[in-house]
Amino acid sequence: MDLVLKTKTALVSGASIGIGRAIAKLLALEGVRVVAVARRRELLDQLAEEVKAQGGTAIVPLVQDIMQADAAARLAAAAIETVGHIDILVNNAGGSRPLPVDAPDSAWDEALTLNFTRYRQVTHALLPQMIARKWGRIINVTGKSEPEGLNAAFAAKAAVHAWAKGLSREVGEHGITINCIPPGRIMSEQIRRNYPENYRKRFAEEEIPVGYWGEPEDLAVLAVFLASPRARYITGAVIPVDGGLRRYQF
Repeated sequence: MDLVLKTKTALVSGASIGIGRAIAKLLALEGVRVVAVARRRELLDQLAEEVKAQGGTAIVPLVQDIMQADAAARLAAAAIETVGHIDILVNNAGGSRPLPVDAPDSAWDEALTLNFTRYRQVTHALLPQMIARKWGRIINVTGKSEPEGLNAAFAAKAAVHAWAKGLSREVGEHGITINCIPPGRIMSEQIRRNYPENYRKRFAEEEIPVGYWGEPEDLAVLAVFLASPRARYITGAVIPVDGGLRRYQF
């Protein structure tokens, strides 16, 4: 299927490793001009070289710490200056934040800023030019809805789901869609560091219907489809990529 992406531009945050890297790479291989954002320049440069070697569209590295003040506005402005406009926004930067019951407000503020507020701010900074062009795609990589304990990131990702659903009703008339993808057990540096192989094997056998942990590319294929003109009638949705891990029916 031709995804009709060759004339599009994209901004992908958290693009140096894992899911963000896989999405940025696959978009570039589909012909999208990608601004790849992360804190580690060397990893972004490696990604750009890898894509170039495989014949993809050039990836433009952009080093940015999204936790800095004014990060959202500066990020949106830099991306537009780099490629002219942004058609596709992939909000991916974030991280788990398990907290004790007596955690200070500062810990909650940090988690909510990283996992919700920056998503909202970057999106709203880029929306005017999407509305002016009458086209846009916003994809949020979020989190699971079955928290096993107190984790500020879960609360923040739930906020993303609610915000995105509401926003989808406001911007649909402008040709803009917004969707969320909560990943299941997707392999990453953090997963390999925190979960030994024997645990991963046992967990997959007992909990994941397909029997194995996913790879970043398993999620990236959905993100790239949702970013395409072909996915014009999908918006306000939350679509898990988890090998059947989740147990709820809707």
